Amino acid sequence: MIQLSINLPKRRRLDLHLVRGRKTSIEQSLIPDLGKVLRAKKGSKISRYFRHIFENQRVKKILGANIAIMIIASSFVPVKADFNINPDQTVIAQEITPLNTERGIQYPTKDVKITQGYKFYHPGIDLDGLTGDAIYPIMAGVIKDVSYSRFAYGNAVLINHGNGITSLYAHLSTIEVERGQKVDTNTKIGEMGATGRAFGDHLHLEVRDHGIPINPLSVLPRI
Repeated sequence: MIQLSINLPKRRRLDLHLVRGRKTSIEQSLIPDLGKVLRAKKGSKISRYFRHIFENQRVKKILGANIAIMIIASSFVPVKADFNINPDQTVIAQEITPLNTERGIQYPTKDVKITQGYKFYHPGIDLDGLTGDAIYPIMAGVIKDVSYSRFAYGNAVLINHGNGITSLYAHLSTIEVERGQKVDTNTKIGEMGATGRAFGDHLHLEVRDHGIPINPLSVLPRI
């Protein structure tokens, strides 16, 4: 025990006695006795174990101090509030995607049946069908030339697709486009036939790169 006396005016004196507190003879341990936890007949063993830990006085002091520090620290952190939005000035951006049903590249006939492929002496492919079947461009472009003949390609249409790529449609029975006309994959350019040097109804298709025939199957979609 520590005794402290302080003399005050007018014959008064302040006596202070500092006494060190005694620890209780039984101090609760931080880790519970597993034997007592397992022998408990009521309640969950796991919840009883952790309840013992969190109810310990030392743990309560630590948790209490940490919570107090967090509350004090959060009071110094500026909070940004952004509520200056006028409902009448709210703008909703909507992206409008144009609907485009045009395909990039396609076969010129609805039904695809190749009867003859690309060879050295046959610079294109032959597509089987009947006279009157609709013929469409393989790609969008501009009609470069239209010819009517009883020989060679017969009635034929030549389309310029740009970048030096052209396509030829031969042996048509009828032609429904004219030179300089813009066409796309939905434009009917004519009908299948057997004009010119043709043995039976079919379409002869050629694709040329700067005037040089290439295999049409190298650019057409796989089937």
